[in-house]
Amino acid sequence: MRSESKKKVEMPIDLAVRIEDLSIKYTINVDTKRTLKNAVMRASRGEKVKTRTVEAVNHLTLDIPHGAVLGIVGANGAGKSTLMRSIAGILPPTDGRIMVNGKISTLLALGVGFNPALSGRDNIILGGLAAGLTRQEIEAKTDEIIDFAALPENFIDMPIRTYSSGMYSRVAFSVAVAMTPDILLLDEALSAGDATFKEKSFKRMRQMCEEARTIIIVSHAIASLNALCSEVIWMHQGKLVAKGEPEKITDEYLKFLNVGTLPSNLEDF
Repeated sequence: MRSESKKKVEMPIDLAVRIEDLSIKYTINVDTKRTLKNAVMRASRGEKVKTRTVEAVNHLTLDIPHGAVLGIVGANGAGKSTLMRSIAGILPPTDGRIMVNGKISTLLALGVGFNPALSGRDNIILGGLAAGLTRQEIEAKTDEIIDFAALPENFIDMPIRTYSSGMYSRVAFSVAVAMTPDILLLDEALSAGDATFKEKSFKRMRQMCEEARTIIIVSHAIASLNALCSEVIWMHQGKLVAKGEPEKITDEYLKFLNVGTLPSNLEDF
């Protein structure tokens, strides 16, 4: 169990993730002319760099039970990806606490940690090691991952810098879902690859749901969230706006965006 607090706190055994009063803030430079000349002139005049504090997540509290499939919707800048990175342990909370009970596999940005100079096969090994598997464990899964990715012939042994974006995402997604994690974090990964691979990915997600694994998905693919998720939350400007049954929450979200429920909107909004 991972806790963001040094104080030992007991976590209910039925929970995969507990988020308590979480806030994440960071400071950005708002100087529109960030050149060396301007920096020197500003320093000579004793002027400070203009900055602004952004509260990406604002006092969010949430319990996620084991076996839940949680979807997260919200406009760009709502804090969805920041929240996912904090659950993954990448971004520390400014305030509050996150407790995680289980092994996490993440796909927060396609191919993070991949080495463009290495082959797809070698990057599968890297991805597995990064996920906490031993080399023996990941080598035992390599053929399964290669079969799932279904790259054109011989591409698996070519440098991934030669891959198309779709091929790249296939390998990244295949590695993430092959790890059999307790908790899987997916950020916009449902749209990976072509139509055939999307269908395969969707079936794999359903299989993981049936295995009672905990899955947290950030996506603009409303129809997929409605079909996969047991619950959806809606975030806006770092805050939790609503939480509940998927179709109810996504419908409220679409109304907020002032769009209809055309198939195109449900596919990617």
